[in-house]
Amino acid sequence: MAPYASDDSTTAGEVDEQRSGRRKAARYVVPVTVIGVAAATIGLVPALADSGDPDLPKITAQQLIEKIAKSDVEQLSGTVKISTDLGLPDLGGLESSLMSGAAGPDQGGSSADPTAKLTELASGTHTLRVAADGPDKQKLSLLENAAEYSIVHNGKDVWGYDSKSNEVYHGTASDSPERGKDQQPPVTPKDFAEEALKATDDTTSVTVDGTAQVAGRDAYKLVIKPKQSGSTVGAVTVAVDAKTGMPLKFTLTPASGGAAVVDAGFTQVSFGKPAASTFDFTPPKGAKVTEEKDAGKDFRKGSGKDFGKGFEKGAPREHAPKAGEDLGKGLDGMKTIGEGWSSIATFDTGGEGVPSGEAGGDLGGFVNSLGDKVTGKFGSATVFSTRLVNALITDDGKVYVGMVTKDALVKAADAGK
Repeated sequence: MAPYASDDSTTAGEVDEQRSGRRKAARYVVPVTVIGVAAATIGLVPALADSGDPDLPKITAQQLIEKIAKSDVEQLSGTVKISTDLGLPDLGGLESSLMSGAAGPDQGGSSADPTAKLTELASGTHTLRVAADGPDKQKLSLLENAAEYSIVHNGKDVWGYDSKSNEVYHGTASDSPERGKDQQPPVTPKDFAEEALKATDDTTSVTVDGTAQVAGRDAYKLVIKPKQSGSTVGAVTVAVDAKTGMPLKFTLTPASGGAAVVDAGFTQVSFGKPAASTFDFTPPKGAKVTEEKDAGKDFRKGSGKDFGKGFEKGAPREHAPKAGEDLGKGLDGMKTIGEGWSSIATFDTGGEGVPSGEAGGDLGGFVNSLGDKVTGKFGSATVFSTRLVNALITDDGKVYVGMVTKDALVKAADAGK
């Protein structure tokens, strides 16, 4: 390890007070199922192994965070590898439908819909090719076995193409850069790093811990750790390009130890201007083209029930909580217990909790098999767990969720009675 390594420590309170209104929202997005929570946490994604410890000038955590903030890289191309292990059960693809809330092909949707397709990144190992030339031109390709899925943003147009099914999805980019950004999940280490830094506060330790070489480039390692006990988060490490300040690698490890929950980082990167033709797209001959305004119409007609309300294709994204706004505005009655990385979000569904016994039938038995029954002053509940996010749902419909241990959730539920 390079001898420069700094033991300087700082908190986000010293970094940028303007982040204070966004911290809770960026830490996690509250779901109604633990699968939805796990999907939201893909915003905290790790990365690849180091390939060397270059000797770089000393830098403090404060300076390194400022370097990230000042990074203005707009042109790049490269390859990103993402491995995710949230510890979710194999539901045969059901989890992707639940996480995206989007209508699949059988419900009048399209296999090329980016909202549904990118949820595949929530599990397994994937290789992505990425390219960008300013705010109006980006391309992302998900490489699969003998197939490829691509999203192309060029000006007002956004195209999704699934070569396996030969289907095309066509939408329009938002006029608002911030809203447009919220419409897509993070896919690069820079996206992930920004979300992690928003989540830091005075309960967080931020230090510089050595150097690394990522995709052939020298980088500093920024380490973010919760100061409190009870969190499932062990540490987040961001490898920051020494020259440009752009995050090249983002790693999150759980407090329980073992492999990273998710691993994502560049294996190859270039900061040159991509060829203009990179962002050209014309639907292939014979491809089925679905327009955004038409996607999922049959699904929305459905049974008339409220399931999926606010997640339909074409519905305003404001229905879902977004980073930068109070989560309570996105979910009526939501409260936060505690602070920092050990905070727990709670809300009342206004109905019964997890179905069980004869009332729940086969569905109740299946759902219960995915969780653990617990009891306390609150009565009885089911805890659904991933390696990062846990959710407790009481039999009378109260939900407690956070990046905290099962014991912490039980304690919070007891205190809530």
